[in-house]
Amino acid sequence: MSLPFYIVDVFAEKKYAGNQLAVFLDAENLSSAEMQTIAREINFAESTFVTKLDLENNSAEIKIFTPGQEMKFAGHPLIGTSWVLIHKIYKNIPDNITLQVPIGAIPIHKTDELIWLTAAQPEFWDVFAKEDFLAFSNLQSGDFNDQFPIQEVTTGSAFVMVPLKSAAALENLVLDRDKMNTWLHANCRTSHHGLYFYCLEDSSIKSRLFYIEHNQLLEDAATGSASTCLQASLLKYKAPEIDLINYQGDYMKRPSQIHFKGKLTNDHFDIKIGGKAQFVAKGEWEA
Repeated sequence: MSLPFYIVDVFAEKKYAGNQLAVFLDAENLSSAEMQTIAREINFAESTFVTKLDLENNSAEIKIFTPGQEMKFAGHPLIGTSWVLIHKIYKNIPDNITLQVPIGAIPIHKTDELIWLTAAQPEFWDVFAKEDFLAFSNLQSGDFNDQFPIQEVTTGSAFVMVPLKSAAALENLVLDRDKMNTWLHANCRTSHHGLYFYCLEDSSIKSRLFYIEHNQLLEDAATGSASTCLQASLLKYKAPEIDLINYQGDYMKRPSQIHFKGKLTNDHFDIKIGGKAQFVAKGEWEA
């Protein structure tokens, strides 16, 4: 079986930045196990598989896989897959499409070079003490920004939001893999979990996402799903309207820009993240 595929860099201002994504088309006859094997082979943070394509209504069903597991929702795969469908597959470069993922339908909108997604309503879970993090990191008690809670938040995928006071603390962050892994399994509610450290600076944010997969401590270059959780947290605890850029990936030499545009009105969260995608390659995959 031969599958057409595209590679794009997502949340990237230029090629070879942002987060890599492989998008596989015509994947309706693949099993989930086969998709997982392909995702492990290509070994990007995530790969997507288009299992149903509706050309008339500009919609598609997709499945998302990391090298280790399937995801119910993930931001950079949705942005990157949307860019491929809008620019390479659908006719007339539509401004609006819909992607169906396990948590439901995700509306996608294009404005100029940016692709935007609208996230599901967030849930705010457990709040944690900063002392927990002193046991598996080089952070000191004074490094945390006490204006915001350390809290697990989900909009379909869950992450622990960890606010820091300074970019220096973020840049110099060191984590103990084994102790961190023990803490994640003891405290997080889902099987896919990560720590999203961030520093708020005026009209922008700097961030880093760490997680453990296949017993390795990994960093992600641009995490759209965690960004929707962070935006939800800022809307709840900082201001009811947000318009700024989240800079991630700088410390791993894959700079990324994730645009935030959100509003909280009468307990309803309107969470939008946007970014650019850069076309890198296309080809045929022999499955």
